[in-house]
Amino acid sequence: MSVKISDLFSVAGKTAIVTGGSRGIGRMIAEAFVSNGVKTYITARKAEACEQAAAEMNELGECIAIPVDLSTTEGRENFVAEIKSRESKLDILVNNAGAAWGAAFEEYPESGYDKVMDINVKAVFLLTRDLLPLLTKEASQEAPNRVINIGSIDGLRVSSTDNFAYGASKAAIHFLTKNLALRLGPKGLTVNAIAPGPFQSQMMDYMLTKFGDKIAAENPLGRIGSPRDMAALALYLASNAASYVNGQVIALDGGRHLGARVD
Repeated sequence: MSVKISDLFSVAGKTAIVTGGSRGIGRMIAEAFVSNGVKTYITARKAEACEQAAAEMNELGECIAIPVDLSTTEGRENFVAEIKSRESKLDILVNNAGAAWGAAFEEYPESGYDKVMDINVKAVFLLTRDLLPLLTKEASQEAPNRVINIGSIDGLRVSSTDNFAYGASKAAIHFLTKNLALRLGPKGLTVNAIAPGPFQSQMMDYMLTKFGDKIAAENPLGRIGSPRDMAALALYLASNAASYVNGQVIALDGGRHLGARVD
């Protein structure tokens, strides 16, 4: 059998949604898709930032902004209705939009815990459910469509920071990924998760500004993640090369979740 790189890894002609696609990891993934011929919809709560990001990426390919707050029922329903009015099928859904909340255990607010869980877990479950008819349209077990959830190494190991709800939410996303992979595989849909370590993003800005050198030094590879690292894995999971990969949580962290660097 002849196997060509272009057949395995091309994603041209596909249609994708990247939630939280205006900045950080979502922007890295969206830009990789757009640059490689994927019609990409991005969402973000802040309309101006969402529109600006889409305009910048339109110089590389096709990117459409639909600003919305996916943590609310109204926002999610409006977004799903808008997508259904524009597309008859969907090849890729990247559930990236998320939130974090840091506070000491004794002072951790119920509102903060609820916010993180609502955005990081419940919204992912409900959006995937609501978009299922588009995701399974024309999909098959031989040529499945894709859901890629963005977890975190904080869902694989206990963080040293007081981000109690965040770590719990990402562990939940990892298990939800496995649960949905088992149930949606027969419908022609694979569900996998990327568990990033530190990457440059607004969520990580404080930690990298204050402890960036230490974080990089403790990594087995001596650095934080780059946009190219994130693009490579996202493109792989969206490509034909990953059509038999299902229910996996892939740490993208230079090995940091295994422990700190040992010289």
